[in-house]
Amino acid sequence: MIDKDVLERTLSRALHNGGDFAEVFAEDRVNSSARLEDGRIEELTSGRDRGAGVRVIVGEATGYAHTTDLTEDGLRSAAEVAAAAARGGGGVRDVALERRPVTPAPIAVRPEDVAKADKVELLRRGESAARAGGSSIKQVMVSVANNRRRILVANSDGLLAEDDATRTRFMVQCVAAGDTGMQTGHEIVSATRGWELFDDRSPESIGEEAARRALLKLAARPAPSGSLPVVIAAGIGGVLFHEACGHGLEADLVDKDASVFAGRMGQQVASPLVTLVDDGTPLGEWGHLAIDDEGHPSMRNVLIDGGVLTGYMWDHIRAGKHARGPSGNGRRQTYRHLPMVRMTNTYLLAGEGDPEDLIASTPRGVYVKQLTGGQVNTATGDFVFGMGESYLIEDGRITEPLRESNLIGNGPDVLRTIDAVAGDLEMAGGGGMCGKDGQSVPVGVGQPTLRVPAMTIGGTAS
Repeated sequence: MIDKDVLERTLSRALHNGGDFAEVFAEDRVNSSARLEDGRIEELTSGRDRGAGVRVIVGEATGYAHTTDLTEDGLRSAAEVAAAAARGGGGVRDVALERRPVTPAPIAVRPEDVAKADKVELLRRGESAARAGGSSIKQVMVSVANNRRRILVANSDGLLAEDDATRTRFMVQCVAAGDTGMQTGHEIVSATRGWELFDDRSPESIGEEAARRALLKLAARPAPSGSLPVVIAAGIGGVLFHEACGHGLEADLVDKDASVFAGRMGQQVASPLVTLVDDGTPLGEWGHLAIDDEGHPSMRNVLIDGGVLTGYMWDHIRAGKHARGPSGNGRRQTYRHLPMVRMTNTYLLAGEGDPEDLIASTPRGVYVKQLTGGQVNTATGDFVFGMGESYLIEDGRITEPLRESNLIGNGPDVLRTIDAVAGDLEMAGGGGMCGKDGQSVPVGVGQPTLRVPAMTIGGTAS
């Protein structure tokens, strides 16, 4: 996107007031989306956003400016604005960049090469499959979105790295009507892949699953209330640990003492059955990164090992402050934003239990198949999540489906009390967007089937 010599001169200019560190982050992003609602195409859009941000750090101060002008003049102007925050730092110096080799995630079929008519046909296939669920399906919304993001990172430490990543996401949402009123169900498939995503998961299967969930709730009974054992199914249940524990292991929150895990390195913070990992390296996963948005290679970071807190996630600023190497977790939404510590793919490692045994050894409880949106207080670990699909466990068997209700608990308490972990680790196929301080980035989650002996169910039945 930008010539090496232009980058070197821009970085040198950014340091002219004496900054300690300077960085150029450039981005070229192409987006497209299509949405069908009740048989009508409501959206068919595409767009491109291209620009760069210049960051200058001196001591505890950071200056940042961004521009859509990628000429040398435009970059110089941004560098001068960012440099205005840097006074009396390390002094003016020339910058010599060395390109770091990066292998982008392979893409077989680029979504931008797929005809719009073919994208619309894909939506119609998903809708038809959902409506085949029966006359109780009253509304269907289907959407597909893809994003190709090319980035370049250069900094005054001599780093120069580039990446090219494509993500594709497909969603079907259904509304069913019956004697119990209106019920909704959805299914999402997302990956750092191109159009080949649909070779493994057809739009028909996604539509059928969304309809099944909506129809299931028509016959569901009210969820119980109170404290019960909870078995959380492999896959999407990992979102609970992303929210309830993962954010508390981000070093910026630890530094602010806004995390329940601050000052607990080396301590037992979870059941010995728990090993929690953040890993941006798995190809195809929604949170995959070849490099983070500070140019550092993506890594596998073990955060909790056998229940012991062994690591936090780091960005450039926090890693430097603590004399640590970056962990590949410096991320930003766009070139308009400063990077911060963010998760990539966060998951619990598999145990040795059998998922069927976990259920069979639970006399009465709740089996959670799908979690929906939630909230967490990172300072205390308290959380509330919606249970999008759940069932009653009676006499060691999964019995009746339950209406949507809340799962309430405390992240550290849940980590400490997990008493069984199965060997069926599964990454959620529908990774989502994680928000923090006004920025949103794609993240993946996963877990094996596990059991928590007591969690609060916010249902309406006694």
